[in-house]
Amino acid sequence: MDRNLALELVRVTETAALACGRYMGRGEKDIADQAAVDGMRKAFSDVAIKGTVVIGEGELDEAPMLYIGEKVGTCRENDMEVDIAVDPLEGTNLIAKGLPNAIAVLAMAPKGTLLNAPDTYMRKIAVGPKAKGCIDLEASVEQNLKAVAKALNKDINDLTLIIQDRERHEDIIKEARKVGCRIKLFSDGDVATAIATCFEDTGIDIFMGIGGAPEGVIAAAAIKCMGGEMQGKIIPLYEEDAMRCEELGWTEEKREKLLTLDDLVNTDDVLFVATGATDGELLKGVTYLENNRAKTQSVVMRSKTGTIRFVDAIHKLDKNDALIETLAKHK
Repeated sequence: MDRNLALELVRVTETAALACGRYMGRGEKDIADQAAVDGMRKAFSDVAIKGTVVIGEGELDEAPMLYIGEKVGTCRENDMEVDIAVDPLEGTNLIAKGLPNAIAVLAMAPKGTLLNAPDTYMRKIAVGPKAKGCIDLEASVEQNLKAVAKALNKDINDLTLIIQDRERHEDIIKEARKVGCRIKLFSDGDVATAIATCFEDTGIDIFMGIGGAPEGVIAAAAIKCMGGEMQGKIIPLYEEDAMRCEELGWTEEKREKLLTLDDLVNTDDVLFVATGATDGELLKGVTYLENNRAKTQSVVMRSKTGTIRFVDAIHKLDKNDALIETLAKHK
């Protein structure tokens, strides 16, 4: 893929973050989500790709979305065909409550290389580069924690597991406490937390739990760029989830397959881009300045080169046509 596309994709996530940033703490998660979707969709219209959304959000809970199968980009005859995985606002509850780690995020790869996962749940485990090759989703919690501690040359008491604060994770948390490792709970937004395992200064060593399958593929794109490891398995928690899986061809037999990182992202040429909507461990959120300006921080990764760039930008809000059109719809 053309590396010059990276900056174009940063503009896409920046627009989504700027569009929803004003809703921080206002308790209006659906309105914030819709603003992010509208901003991302409008910004995509100027990107020279023939893109198909293979991972989208919202069909199960009727939230606003860029839907699976939607075409994005200029879609001209000679434009490159690509898969797109998006979450215009990962962490709708986070921005509604003014909490950390809400981000606008997307991944892009050549056509046919991103897993077309159903918009349901996925059981996941992820680690950074130093623990690559040491995890097994089908092994016990204790086995995985001890293997990662050994790979990182850490005492088990110094190992940090991050896991979403949900009732479905009680057994994992109980077993982790029994082993003696440190546990960090988070409320929402498992893309940013899974990625945190690949940054040593976050202090996060391993990610486990059941979360969204779309977010799993997006996180896998970033983890592939950074040389970490992730495994997953589709787990429909409710009857409607199982029905959705069947609709998309994910039979019970297919759902039994352990998904490796290469199953999730079957290419060595993927781009990952995210912009902070609220402050987090990885990115600063949108900051509004005087004279109709705003500041954003984004990260862009490319697996082909292993490059990770952080992009700080100051925007004139009255000169961003995509943003102006989006904000006009939400006055």
